[in-house]
Amino acid sequence: MILVYSPVSNIVMLKKFIDQESGRVVERSVMNSITIDCVVFGFDKGSLEVLLVQHADGISKGQWGLPGGWIKETEGIDDAAQRLLANLTGVDHIFLEQLKAFGQPKRFPLARVITIGYYALVKREDYNVIAGFTASDAKWYKIADVPKLIYDHNEILDYSLETLRNKVRQAPIGFNLLPQKFTLLELMQLYEEILGITMDKSNFRRKFLRMKLLLPLQEKQTDVWHRAAQLYEFDQNIYENLTKKGFTFEF
Repeated sequence: MILVYSPVSNIVMLKKFIDQESGRVVERSVMNSITIDCVVFGFDKGSLEVLLVQHADGISKGQWGLPGGWIKETEGIDDAAQRLLANLTGVDHIFLEQLKAFGQPKRFPLARVITIGYYALVKREDYNVIAGFTASDAKWYKIADVPKLIYDHNEILDYSLETLRNKVRQAPIGFNLLPQKFTLLELMQLYEEILGITMDKSNFRRKFLRMKLLLPLQEKQTDVWHRAAQLYEFDQNIYENLTKKGFTFEF
């Protein structure tokens, strides 16, 4: 990927890309002082995870970071976030929520660059992660195993996790992370992973069932070596109502 600065403006530059469909080198105008970085959370086998990419070129070649990049001059930032995430990881058509701008003067070593952070919650099994564009690899990392990331990406991840922790106390979480049918233990493990605490099982069960948020199913777990547990699903109407109205939930 070659950067060619345009003499027309100090906030726009021409960037040469390899078009993935035609294989031809094309030039596009992009903003050279604003980027986007996406924090995508998933949940798998009791662990909260985040999607990371390994850079294939540039000053951060071989290092891991959040999926993101430059914004085209002609696109909105929400569209840019979706495009970058899809190109780098194969994950597309997800709901991304904007976090805030990160703009410490030396966050990017070559120039003053401000990045806009986004985050999302997804069901891992719904997406086949494939590295592309300027990423040599893309994979899920458990939060506890996240390595040292490029630039200020660890800071962006920490801020995203804190935002998620605040949200979990004010609105239901899980619809976009858990399978459609789940056990109370799986739900509790999700909350424990997000909040970083250990919960009392009976207390958690009592509080959640009292909210009428869960619909008990006439089904139990299958293919488990232990006693099969009751399966539940979310009541979508109550879930959406609590998401809009909010609540205060003490664990």
